[in-house]
Amino acid sequence: MDSTSPIAGPPDTAVPGLARVGRASLQTRVYDELTRSLTHGAFAAGQVLRMQALADTMGVSIMPVREALGRLATERALEIMPNRSARVPLITEERLTDLARARCLVEGELVRMAVPRLTPEDWAVLRAQTAECETAFNRLDEEHASQTSQLNHQFHFTIYGAAGSDVLLPIVRSLWMQSGPCVRASAIIYGRNPSLTAVHHHWALIEALEARDAEAAVRALHADITQSFALIREDMRKAAGDG
Repeated sequence: MDSTSPIAGPPDTAVPGLARVGRASLQTRVYDELTRSLTHGAFAAGQVLRMQALADTMGVSIMPVREALGRLATERALEIMPNRSARVPLITEERLTDLARARCLVEGELVRMAVPRLTPEDWAVLRAQTAECETAFNRLDEEHASQTSQLNHQFHFTIYGAAGSDVLLPIVRSLWMQSGPCVRASAIIYGRNPSLTAVHHHWALIEALEARDAEAAVRALHADITQSFALIREDMRKAAGDG
């Protein structure tokens, strides 16, 4: 069988959070679909992903799935396990601290670079994205948790794309992919606490961008990034105390 040919028939085991992929450039399409799912928190920390189930869900053979998982493992987004499977990394305090530090450094620099390049049209887009995200937060459930993740991603990458850095942008995409389990964990926390929202940091960031105040923009960004990580850390410590 051609390693890139799709498998006929319906999948035996469907994996939530994934869509089927087409024939063209299967290795790339499988990688892109897994990256999208990881970035938006479709998989829980510690979740085991079996190659056959992934292949069946996406309608492809094992080979492109194996290659995509290997690539994701080198990017620290997954861990290769025995028996044709991979695992989403566990969330630890050390990993939270490391990810938060890296994201603040890289994304902060992208914000500084974007400040003089953003236009009034960009600011209008950012305001519309934030308003839509705020609406989704106000009715947070499983469906809208995914929507808030996608809107949050669009908001940030509207800014980062304006920075014009071909070097830093792939790095921040990798960091967001590694942060996927944290996105999922924070969505659960936000869902349990309706009074919590990260959107106010977005409004502060927009105001700083419109004022061309790079340092204020970076401060708002750091507050936005660290809030979710702090909530997860606090939740983990409470859970450990209850145990």
